[in-house]
Amino acid sequence: MTNKSKMNDKSVASRRQFLLGAGVGAAAAGAALLASQKAQTVEKVAQAEPSATPVKGDGYQLSDHVKTYYRTLLV
Repeated sequence: MTNKSKMNDKSVASRRQFLLGAGVGAAAAGAALLASQKAQTVEKVAQAEPSATPVKGDGYQLSDHVKTYYRTLLV
């Protein structure tokens, strides 16, 4: 092997190590971000107080305009 070939092999291995490290670092940063967001969501849910009375408009209500819509779907 020539001296130039040895240096080229060394730079390729160095480049691969760098890219591998960058990929692992990015994955670790993403996992840390997701874990912190989940922790914040759990804290918000735990702090929320349940409402004693339901808010008007929540859920499905069968009204006249809904009945009219259903009649238009009949074939």
